[in-house]
Amino acid sequence: MTRRELTLMGATALAMCIPLALVARVHGLAGTLPSSAFEWNSLTATPTKVGEKRQVCDSPTETLDNLEIHVTTLNPGEFAHPPHQHPDEELTIVREGTVEALVNGEMKRLGPGSVIFQAPNRLHSLRNVGTTRVVYHVVKWRTAKTGAAGAVPAKP
Repeated sequence: MTRRELTLMGATALAMCIPLALVARVHGLAGTLPSSAFEWNSLTATPTKVGEKRQVCDSPTETLDNLEIHVTTLNPGEFAHPPHQHPDEELTIVREGTVEALVNGEMKRLGPGSVIFQAPNRLHSLRNVGTTRVVYHVVKWRTAKTGAAGAVPAKP
């Protein structure tokens, strides 16, 4: 093989790699969630015992071990779950209705537009205290510091 052929082969390989690198940058690293838009009407509502859930995403990102976002609809009088704790931080945004949330050992009554931040390893729960359904968005993230996911129920 001549020097010219080697140079042409190297230039061709480089030209093929640059677009692939740009695609990886734009679309995220392999196996990670790329920049995304989630259309409400395309999210499947899955019935639960207390209402319904729409899973938005549950995936690694370029900087997080995992990002989980879901939207819960909670029927009047229902608890989302018993008080529990987990190593993940959690953000809840109330979209509709009135909730009572366990935050730092106190029950807080909150309505639409309210935001609840739960620090890691703190007992928390959420209950619909209104007469209509509650809809809220949950954002949870896991990093190397939080380790394996999984809720730890409250001790009796």
